[in-house]
Amino acid sequence: MLLHVQSDDREISGLPDWTQRGRALNLGFFSMLAVPDRLTALREARPAESLFAEKEWLLSPEPFPIDKKLRTDLERLGHQLFVFQRACNQLYQQSVKGKQPAWVARYVDLGKPEELIEFSRRKEFREALPRVIRPDLVLTDEGWTIAEIDSVPGGIGLTGWLNQTYSSLGAEVIGGAEGMLDGFAAVLPRGGDIVISEESATYRPEMEWLVRQLNSRFPERSWKVESAEHHEPQSGRDIYRFFELFDLPNIPGVSDLMNAAGRGDLSVTPPLKPYLEEKMWFALFWLQPLREFWRRELGDKYFRQLQRMIPYTWILDPMPLPQHAVIPRLEIHDWHEAAQFSQKERDLLLKVSGFSPLGWGSRGVALGADLPHSEWQQRIADALVGFEREPTIVQQFHKGRLFDHSYWDVETAELKTMRGRVRLCPYYFVEEDHVNLRGALATICPADKKLLHGMRDAILVPSRFAGLDN
Repeated sequence: MLLHVQSDDREISGLPDWTQRGRALNLGFFSMLAVPDRLTALREARPAESLFAEKEWLLSPEPFPIDKKLRTDLERLGHQLFVFQRACNQLYQQSVKGKQPAWVARYVDLGKPEELIEFSRRKEFREALPRVIRPDLVLTDEGWTIAEIDSVPGGIGLTGWLNQTYSSLGAEVIGGAEGMLDGFAAVLPRGGDIVISEESATYRPEMEWLVRQLNSRFPERSWKVESAEHHEPQSGRDIYRFFELFDLPNIPGVSDLMNAAGRGDLSVTPPLKPYLEEKMWFALFWLQPLREFWRRELGDKYFRQLQRMIPYTWILDPMPLPQHAVIPRLEIHDWHEAAQFSQKERDLLLKVSGFSPLGWGSRGVALGADLPHSEWQQRIADALVGFEREPTIVQQFHKGRLFDHSYWDVETAELKTMRGRVRLCPYYFVEEDHVNLRGALATICPADKKLLHGMRDAILVPSRFAGLDN
C-alpha cells in the first residue's frame, strides 16, 4: 500500500472508512487514528527500494515535538547560519588578500591540493555559498548546541518522505507534506543532476525517491540522479554535489565539471570551496584576534546569539606558544599537556576538521572521557604529528537532554518508550532572498549513546511544533 495525498482534504487510500469520515469532519484525524494503524501505514508506505542502502531505524507513531521556547529560535536559526557562512567566506577572501590575518587562510587550506585551492578562489565564485544549510543540533537542558554544520547533508529525501507520510496521516509536521520538495526545487530551479559518488552511495536511494517526487510535482522541469564517477556535465544542467571534496581523485570527470562551472555553463551547489567545509570555523569564531570581525559582520545581536549556540572550540595546533601564553580556558601552555588530562578533564570531543574520509559522519569523532587514557594520549600525539595534512579540532562536549519517545519494537511486537537523547537536524533552504525552514529530522538515540548519529537502535521521525495538532 502506498499512501497518496489526493487533494486539500488529504483523502488517504487504503485506510478504513471511519478514518476518512473523521478527516472530513475535522475531528483531529491523527489523534483518532489508532497507533497500530499508524505504524502499519508507516511500514507499508516505505518505498520497496528503501531510503538508505542497508540502513534501518526504529519507527515511531509520533513526530518529535518542539516546544514553544525553542520554536522561535529554530525559525530564526537558518538566517543566522546563512549570515555566519557568508562571514566565513568573507573572512577567508580577506585573509587571502592580506586584509585579515594570513593564518586564517593557511589554517582552512591545510591538506588541500593547490589546484582546488586556486579554483575555490576564482572571482566567478566569490559570492557562492551552500544553498542547503543543515546544522546538527544537540538538545540540552539549556536549549541546544550546534555540534557542526553539515556541508553535504544526507537525509533530505528521508525527511521529505517522513514529512509527506506523517502529513498524509494527519500530523502537522514542520515544513508540511511538500516543504522539502519545494525547498530543494528552489536549490536547482532549472532542474538538474544530483551527482552522487560511491563514497556517498548510502544516500542514493533517498535522493532517487526525491527525484521521482520532484519530477512528478514539477513536470515542466527535469531532475536526475547521476553517478559522480560516470557523470558527464551538460551545459544548462545545474548540479547538486553529493560528494565530498576529498573524494575528487576518484571522480574521473571532475576536471570537465570544474571547467564547465568556470565557464558559467552550469552551477554547482554546494560550491567547490573546501575551505567552507572545515569544522575549524567554530574555533576561528572564538579567537580573540577575530572578535571584532565577527561582531561587525554578524552584527552584535547575531554574534551574541551564536556565542550561546556554538560550543567553544580549539584548533589542535602544534605551534609553540610564547613562554607567558596559555591556551584559553584549558590553561595549558602546550597541547602535549592535554595528553595528561584526567578523565573528568577529558570531557572534550576530538574531531577531524575536514577534507578527509574521517571528516564526515562520526568516523573521525571521539569523546575523550570515553577513551582509555593511553588511547587519548595517542590520539593527541597523532593529531599533532598529522596537523599539516589532516588538522583536528577539540570541542567542548555538551551532553544531550533526556526525552521519552514511543517506538515500535519489532522483536517483541510491542509499543515501547525509549528514554533517549536527541540530535535535531533542521533543513534550511536558501530560496531567492529568504532562508526557509522546510523540515526537521529528529534522531532519538538510546540514553547510553553520547555521540548522536544514526544507528539501528535509534528512532528517526519528523518534528512538529508542539500545540499545532494532537
